[in-house]
Amino acid sequence: MQPESLDLRNYTYELPDEKIAKYPLEDRASSKLLCYDNGQITHGHFRDISQKLPSGSFLVFNDTKVIPARLIFYKETGARIEIFLLDPIAPTNVYESVMSGKESCTWHAMIGNAKKWKEHALTMQVGDNLLKATRVADDQVKFEWTSDDTFSDVLTAIGKIPLPPYLGREATDKDIPRYQTIYSKHEGAVAAPTAGLHFTEEVMNSLKARKIAIDYLTLHVSAGTFQPIKTDNVADHPMHREQVVLSKTNIENLLNNDILIPVGTTSMRTMESLFWYGQLLSENPEAPFFVEKSTPYRKVPVISKQESLQNVLSYMERNQLETLIGHTEIFIYPGYSFKLCKGLITNFHLPGSTLILLVAALIGDDWRKVYQEALNANYRFLSYGDSSLLLPNQ
Repeated sequence: MQPESLDLRNYTYELPDEKIAKYPLEDRASSKLLCYDNGQITHGHFRDISQKLPSGSFLVFNDTKVIPARLIFYKETGARIEIFLLDPIAPTNVYESVMSGKESCTWHAMIGNAKKWKEHALTMQVGDNLLKATRVADDQVKFEWTSDDTFSDVLTAIGKIPLPPYLGREATDKDIPRYQTIYSKHEGAVAAPTAGLHFTEEVMNSLKARKIAIDYLTLHVSAGTFQPIKTDNVADHPMHREQVVLSKTNIENLLNNDILIPVGTTSMRTMESLFWYGQLLSENPEAPFFVEKSTPYRKVPVISKQESLQNVLSYMERNQLETLIGHTEIFIYPGYSFKLCKGLITNFHLPGSTLILLVAALIGDDWRKVYQEALNANYRFLSYGDSSLLLPNQ
């Protein structure tokens, strides 16, 4: 199912700076909601989304939690060194274990002003706690601290919320709760799953009143989500890898429901990755959970949703697993055939981004109509912007 060459120029649009939401609305659910349903566009507000969802919808949320991933150190010379945490390496690559750990840990990181930091550890005193950062490789930093705090506690005390670079501003105290979904739970993301930022307890209650069932899985959003496409043929773009965590209950729920609508592109990528992992298990029953970006585009026999998810359940049962941890670098672009997802709740994304390609894969060339309509109706764009419900022709 490999699609023909895709020219990046066909997936760009003009986004004026004034259309970018630099700050969040006071009321999460007061954001606008554009509904695209079988080619027709209507407008409303997010607080009413339960009325717009098809009867029998099953919503899937990403409950990752953004960590204060930006650490600012100063050398004795006064040089400012910024360490941006990407993903843990040691003592394990499992975010939850590292964040709850009280010993040293090592992370992949982007280092700002790296030329000024070639040797010697950097230190930072926070109360009685001394944090030491040692550069053990070009993109690896080891952290040690003197208190009995967890690494999560350490980051909370000294780290900064990593707002998207296109906001062009420093995080404020208001961003600490607002750049986080109300249901965030598992620490590890360095960017919020922003489609979920619109949900409030009242919206959740309205879903329940309409008997719209929900579930939570985890994808720890990486900084790669902001990586611009620099290749003319989008298929050549090197896709970022992200960690996913699913429970046996997650998979049973996906197996037993049909109108599966992910809240956000991260939930969608996780769900579609799960299908392809089940496909990999049909070829190798003990295959590790890693979905490469090209996996969906290989010429392999395609099994049904039921067979795929049953393969995953069987794997978990054989290995006595209640939780499945894996990685995905799935790249969804036009030509992709969706296996689980029947729609999408999402914000409005950057021109020429991997997320625009995902939207175009879902609703085809109508993505242009949707985005032009949003621009004309003065919608707010990007992470703190307004929302859309996309329901393609089935």
